Parts: sequence; C-alpha cells; structure tokens
Amino acid sequence: MNRRGFIAGTTSQLAFSGAGAIGWRGATGSMEYYARYSENLRKKLPVGPSLRDLIRYATLAPNGHNTQPWYFAVDDNAIDILPDLTRATPVVDPDGHHLFVSLGCLAETLRIAAFSTGRPGEIEVREDGAIRYAFNEGIPRMDPLFAAIPMRQSTRADFDGRPVPAADLEALTSASAIPGVDLALVTDRPRIDRIRDLAVAGNDTQMADAAFMAELKHWLRFNPKAAMATGDGLFAPASGNPILPDALGRLAFETFFTAKAENRKYARQIDSSSGLAVFTGETADREHWVAVGRCCQRFALAATSLGLRCSFVNQPIEVARLRAEVAAIVGASGKRPDLVMRFGYGPRLPHSPRRSVESVIA
Repeated sequence: MNRRGFIAGTTSQLAFSGAGAIGWRGATGSMEYYARYSENLRKKLPVGPSLRDLIRYATLAPNGHNTQPWYFAVDDNAIDILPDLTRATPVVDPDGHHLFVSLGCLAETLRIAAFSTGRPGEIEVREDGAIRYAFNEGIPRMDPLFAAIPMRQSTRADFDGRPVPAADLEALTSASAIPGVDLALVTDRPRIDRIRDLAVAGNDTQMADAAFMAELKHWLRFNPKAAMATGDGLFAPASGNPILPDALGRLAFETFFTAKAENRKYARQIDSSSGLAVFTGETADREHWVAVGRCCQRFALAATSLGLRCSFVNQPIEVARLRAEVAAIVGASGKRPDLVMRFGYGPRLPHSPRRSVESVIA
C-alpha cells in the first residue's frame, strides 16, 4: 500500500525547454479540469443510492500503488468483491498481501456507506479472499465515519509535529477495533526513530532492485492528463510533486529519484509525524489480511474525522527481513506486522484518480 514520490529537482528548467506553455498544457492537462473530475468522483451519495453509487463510494478506499485490484459482481441482495489479479504488483507484493488488504479497505468502506444509506448487511470472506457483502433493505443508520469517506486521502507531505491529544488517540483505537487485528499506536520518539530507521533500510533495499523500480515506474502518473486517462496509479501532485509531460516525467524519475533523496524525504516525513500506527493480524492469511484492511480504513476515516492526515510507510513490512524487528518494537513478536501508517496534522493534497464504476463491474 506505499505511494512513492519522485524528486524532480530542476523542474522549471525542464518545463520550458520545449514548445512552451501551450504545448506543455496540452501534454499534461490542467489541474482545474482534474479538480472537477476528482470532485465528481467524490460527490455526495443521493438519498436511496443505487448499488452503482455505493460501489463508486467504495472504490475511494486506499489500495496499493492505486492499482485498484478489484471488480464487482452484483445481484439483488449482495455485492461480491473479487480480486483482479491483472492489477497485482508481484514485485512489491509477491504473496498478494497488499491486494487482499486493499480489498478489506474497500469492503469496510462499502459496509459503512451501505449501513448509512439503508442497506445494512454483513461482510463474509471466503477462503480464497473473495468477499461478499450481503444486505437487506432497511432504515439508514448513520455511521460516524461515513462523512469522512470522500475526504480521506494518503497525504504524502510533511506534518507539523504536534502531538495528538490522548482522547483522540483513544478515539482512534476505539473506532478501529476489528476482531483478529491488533493496532499499536507508537507516539514515543525512541520507537518512532527505530521504525524510521527500518523504513530507510527498507527503502534502500527496494530501490536497489531493478524489478521493483520498473514496477513502480509503470504505475506513476506524471500529470492530470495521464491520471484521468487511466483512472489509476500514483499521481504526482497527490504526493506533492510537480506536473510533467510523460517523457520528461520518466526522465526526471530516472535522473532524480535516488535512494539518498528518498531516504531524506521519508526520514523528514516520519520525524514530522505525531505518531505511527502498526496493524498486525492474528494470523498471516487472506481472511486476516482483509480484516487488517478493514481496521486500517476505519483508522484512516477516524483520523480524517479528527482533522488528522495519514499515509503509509510500508517499507519495513514489505522487506521480509525487517518484519521481525518491527514486530518486536510493537510487542507483536512471532507475528507478521501488516501495515505501518504515519499520522499527524498537515496539509491537504490533490486526491488520487479512480476508474469509472462501469469499468469495475463484471
């Protein structure tokens, strides 16, 4: 579930070395148009929403590399959430862990939206990781996390370092409770620093892997035009990075995206955070990975409701040799930690793109 930025350095020199501002805009598209596109994706649900509307809201859930590795099958009283293996990321996620966590994030988002608009039901996870949301028509019961669904984002920016009040930390823990998942909130600097150092070590390992870098590059979207055309991927402005035409974006990625620069960025962002949230499933299987995703999304929505921002720093759990140390830091020795998320107070960035509902319904 890690969104990556790139360092574009001398962007202004690159920007106008070609055909000028008009050609540049034609190659990249405009943020004004992208903003309207993004707002349309996140428009409020109507009263008595259709299943299509509920699916649109569900797809606003976080997911690894923003590949959106899901599709839906719909009948009268159920929505099946199925893994789309063509959108897997086998280098960063060789066992499908992130994929099924992503499905869990989506399933919980769907459940919250459906409960709040009159379709209460239950989530059922099959052994293969596919998920069914079976529901009945009923009276809307507003979930306090519902309003945060269109506002939540993974904010890859510096935070301001302010501590989160104890009452809000308790609220985050309470809102995130899902059976089979442990949540550790790390707010003391010594443990934050240890996990930060593991994130840097993991980043070094990943960026030395040519296959990892090729997979990451495949999912980068350097400008609004590319993001809207595909409806997926890691959109540069959503990580606080500049807009570039595709060719210049690839050149900037290859030239300026270095382990040293990324390590500085990750260290700075973690140092500026109020704390880290580490999610650990009871067992390392698909059912619990889905449960971790549900817990993670509830945490992210609760954080959004409290005015907090959050984003993933998953390198220490993506590099297998580092997992045991993360587990030891949070008192989960012998288990596999599933996700690491930083949280704090910071700016709002542009939202990521999403594919159309029509493209994800079987």
